Amino acid sequence: MKKSLILLLVAVLFISKTASSCTNFLVSKGASADGSTIVTYAADSHQLYGSLYYWAARDWTPGTLLDVYEWDTGKYLGKIDQISHTYQVTGNINEHQLVIGETTYGGLEVLGSQTGAIVDYGSLIYITLQRAKNAREAIKTMAELVEKYGYASSGESFSIADGNEVWIMDLIGKGDFKTKDGKNEKGAVWVALRIPEGYVAAHANHARITTFPFQKKNKFDDPNANCFHSSDVISFAINNKLYEGPAEKFSFSDVYAPVEFSAARFAELRVWAFFNKVSSEFRNNKDNWEYATGNIKHAVTYKEGPMKPENFPTHRMPLWVKVDQKLDVHSIMNYMRDHLEGTELDMAKDAGAEPFGLPYRWRPLTWKVDDKNYLNERVTATQQTGFSFVAQSRSWLPAPIGGLFWFGVDDAASTVYTPIYCGINKIPVEFAENNGSMIAWSDNSAFWIFNMVTNWAYTRYNVIHPEIHNYQQQLEAGYIKQVKDIDEKAKTLYAENKDKAIQYVTDYSVSTASKLVADWKQFFQYLFMKYMDGNVKDAADMKLKDSGTNKGIPNVKYPGYSEEWKRNVINKTGDKLLIPGNNAH
Repeated sequence: MKKSLILLLVAVLFISKTASSCTNFLVSKGASADGSTIVTYAADSHQLYGSLYYWAARDWTPGTLLDVYEWDTGKYLGKIDQISHTYQVTGNINEHQLVIGETTYGGLEVLGSQTGAIVDYGSLIYITLQRAKNAREAIKTMAELVEKYGYASSGESFSIADGNEVWIMDLIGKGDFKTKDGKNEKGAVWVALRIPEGYVAAHANHARITTFPFQKKNKFDDPNANCFHSSDVISFAINNKLYEGPAEKFSFSDVYAPVEFSAARFAELRVWAFFNKVSSEFRNNKDNWEYATGNIKHAVTYKEGPMKPENFPTHRMPLWVKVDQKLDVHSIMNYMRDHLEGTELDMAKDAGAEPFGLPYRWRPLTWKVDDKNYLNERVTATQQTGFSFVAQSRSWLPAPIGGLFWFGVDDAASTVYTPIYCGINKIPVEFAENNGSMIAWSDNSAFWIFNMVTNWAYTRYNVIHPEIHNYQQQLEAGYIKQVKDIDEKAKTLYAENKDKAIQYVTDYSVSTASKLVADWKQFFQYLFMKYMDGNVKDAADMKLKDSGTNKGIPNVKYPGYSEEWKRNVINKTGDKLLIPGNNAH
């Protein structure tokens, strides 16, 4: 195996995948304030139209075939056998409270594609949600699908949760390597680990599972089993000269997706930001910061040939951390809004944020000046998010009302997570797939309405975004309070009549989401009028104020620019803008 085949992860495959990169947080029952399991997911792509997917439960006649299309591109991949009954799926949660999210990490380029493969990572998620009831079934289903039909994507990490358990699964295809008899090695190698109770995990476009307890057979029905993996996850790497060393030292991530500067700085740094907020033990270990910012240390630098244990990083961040205190769902929503605030890499504080403290940088992610390469930070909240969610699975409630899918479109820092119960029988039209697209405007599309507000805020972030934040927090706090009452009423109804309970949570979910979009549209109108032309008009309670003449003429303030911005202009222009005699007017 040539050095270039392994290290192309950094130079080619990883960089190409960051355009559609994603962030997941995973919270075990024992780490959440209410005993729910929680999974977050931000689908970050400049080409993804944020909408709420929906598949109704269905029975299928024997012999039915399912057409599979690549989720990212819409490319037709082929047909697979349909099963006799599929479950209802709303977004990334099904009627049994099963949740699946993902992040793409790419991995070794030689494993990045597989001739004749039919199931890509996106199809793998949504087909599995229609076929599995719980996390263990989901892992088994995913493994069987790629083994039978081939895996049509590069390396992927999955978050998988039900009402009781949360799992992280790292998976990568086998490329076009051959078996001893000359046939293609169809399928994928993978490892899945259960997050311990009281702990949280995260992944953000890099494989995070390192060593694991190898077992001869997966025991999916054993409640004490906390690790599953493909039978050849280690032997495949050894046989194809990707790894050389003892099986007990084999590290999935370090062999199939070696971490270097880009993977750490663009991906692992987002994991660091989450762990840093919830665990003092993690926060107090300064090595974690060194690693996450790209200072990767090795006992022996890799040169060529198979990867060996001595080539692995000498210090990696932990796969999961124990939380200092249990986390409530609103705090999890807000962790998805991070821009490295409070750190030396705070994106609102450096020169690139001037003049209005914008914690965003437009693509490309890297750039060059005078033959030197530079980067823009890749943080959790980003402008290119299509949709994101915070999903709760609550085992103490009947499944159709136990799954609560907090859904939002566009940038997580500016979105509002609206509550969607997993058992609903229809979705709000404002979030529907066929209501607008990336190339078609719709006046009642949640995606376009939220983008109007967010992109307006990008023009003068330090004055406009605080209003968005305050309104967002107010709405979400109100929803969180409301659902407690909705839960109780739905639970009582469910005991009497399941269909009435489902209709009740459907009506609540749809009406709440629809009202949110209508309110957000009015919010945009208010923000646009208040902040147009670089000014700020007097307002109260999100309404502009008349100056006192009753003629619709407001008082206007002219906030101008920061002192730092002014000095920077002077430094760049010298006396060009100086008023003669230095007598300012």
